[in-house]
Amino acid sequence: MKIDRGLCGGSRAAGTGRKAFATLSASASQGRRAAGGRSIAGCASRPRTARVKTMAGSPSSSPSSFVKSDEIEEKIRLMLDNCLSSTSLAKGIKREGKVRDLYELDDKVVSVTTDRQSGFDRHLASVPFKGQVVNETSVWWLNQTRDLVPNALVSAPHPNVAIMKKCRVFPVEFVVRGYLTGSTGTSIWTNYSKGVRSYCGNDLPDGLVKNDKLERNIVTPTTKAESGDVPITPQEIVEQGLMTQEEWNYASGKALALFTFGQEVALKNGLLLVDTKYEFGVDDDGNILLIDEIHTPDSSRYWIADTYKALHAEGKEPENIDKEFLRLWFKDHCDPYNDLELPEAPDSLIIELSRRYITLYETITGQAFEPASSDLYQGSKLAESVEKDI
Repeated sequence: MKIDRGLCGGSRAAGTGRKAFATLSASASQGRRAAGGRSIAGCASRPRTARVKTMAGSPSSSPSSFVKSDEIEEKIRLMLDNCLSSTSLAKGIKREGKVRDLYELDDKVVSVTTDRQSGFDRHLASVPFKGQVVNETSVWWLNQTRDLVPNALVSAPHPNVAIMKKCRVFPVEFVVRGYLTGSTGTSIWTNYSKGVRSYCGNDLPDGLVKNDKLERNIVTPTTKAESGDVPITPQEIVEQGLMTQEEWNYASGKALALFTFGQEVALKNGLLLVDTKYEFGVDDDGNILLIDEIHTPDSSRYWIADTYKALHAEGKEPENIDKEFLRLWFKDHCDPYNDLELPEAPDSLIIELSRRYITLYETITGQAFEPASSDLYQGSKLAESVEKDI
């Protein structure tokens, strides 16, 4: 879809910024400790959470054929004090997000996915190889869905880097849900449990319980606010001038199409894609593009398909293969919304989360994960990788 109205600044030649990027630093002491927090006594001695079970299905869908327990765990452990938690590049205007550091150039954006782990709209920890997994998972999905929805990906010259076409970003996140679940204060389940039956413009029937499958996939948009994402209705989006009706109709339709495709791919590999979020923007030619990560363990919730029905019938939580178990750990050990200081997650939990992210990548893509060597995080290596594409 092409939008015929004023956009961001005019296009400039891509070759205007071909000077080397400077150092890229990995701060271990910052990375592993929650923002402003101290460790709580005894956390490190807590037992490790249960590992993700091997998926049922074809050999290509079984992570055990790729992940070698002892080998990958040792690599993760060695990187605990070398997580990529901060970056400092010489070129572009830097914007630091919860997980990504973005460097805006004339007509492109260099997106560096760090190992930072966010939750409850704050920094929780840093996880070895997380940035690489998230970036490479997203790139895989973007390439798989180009025919379905055009996207802004230009290249991925480094395991943690994606270079994107610069767009005017819609200030709306397109959250798509297939199940009634969630643990945050603004989640669909939290609202439903309090009696809300109209959520982000979607009418919900009485009688549902947590983790029920919805009758149909729905879009539950939120605004992108500094203090956290705020649920909003499509009507309010148009009334507030965040998008035109035409833009909303197009983007929300594409979001549903992407989600349906993602569910089909996930199910073939023994997983349920439960919910996710998408972001869209408009390029200089007026085209609406998918501009951010897609179907990653950061942006999405995945459950194990084979055990969902039995566990749900017993009123138990589904087996998950995403970051939800880390969120639940913090909710059990503190008030993550209001406590000024958060506990430091134990190493066993961080290692398990890294393993889960790697498992998800291999399960979805059918490709073996190749952990990046630590020297790739050095400034010179990053510069060499990125320079040719900017």
